[in-house]
Amino acid sequence: MRKLYVPVFVGIALMVVSAGPGNAAIKGDYIEARSADVYTGPCFANGEVGLVGNEAILAWRIKEGDWRGTSLNGLGVVAVVKAHATLGDPYHSPYPAESVLIVDQRATPRQRLALQAFAAAMAGKLLSHVVRVETAPIHLALAQGEQHGTARLVAGNLVRIETRSLCHGDDICGNEFVYYPPLIQLTHAMPAFTLEDSFQGKGLDVVWNHMGKRSAFVGSFTL
Repeated sequence: MRKLYVPVFVGIALMVVSAGPGNAAIKGDYIEARSADVYTGPCFANGEVGLVGNEAILAWRIKEGDWRGTSLNGLGVVAVVKAHATLGDPYHSPYPAESVLIVDQRATPRQRLALQAFAAAMAGKLLSHVVRVETAPIHLALAQGEQHGTARLVAGNLVRIETRSLCHGDDICGNEFVYYPPLIQLTHAMPAFTLEDSFQGKGLDVVWNHMGKRSAFVGSFTL
């Protein structure tokens, strides 16, 4: 029988300390969608592990700041990942992983390189094998207040994510918790319900359109 992986996360809101200098140089919003539930119970997670969860979309919108001297104010970057195994499974390595990067078409050539470097630094080994770089208009909007968890990402005709806040009816077995943490370090993150998670681009030999899963995070980063 497979051992249960039970991380010590309690509740559905996460506070994750980012690695970086004390004075913030760059900050913004973040969204992540996976092909496996991240807010779930061990029974459901064990039913998905090894079968799904090897695909993910990560997106950043820089509200203000620069990366190594290059201003990235208002720009976005998206990483689409296809891993070797379920991301977050402690018993099987997800590497090698391949990825496609989408950088904001409004960026200058210098800013595009800075956005790529920023994403690589944030995601680390997950983006060690970038097979394709695209440019597209990127729009990421996160709701605040009672609608926190509601978000929408559109990157041209390549990527689309739409989420809503988790609600009482999303608990199925009654033992749900944040089974898989976000793939990167964040200052704040919370799980969300994925209404749509779509990748229709080239480079990964796969496209997808996932719907109706407890598989997303929305949050913020500060470095």
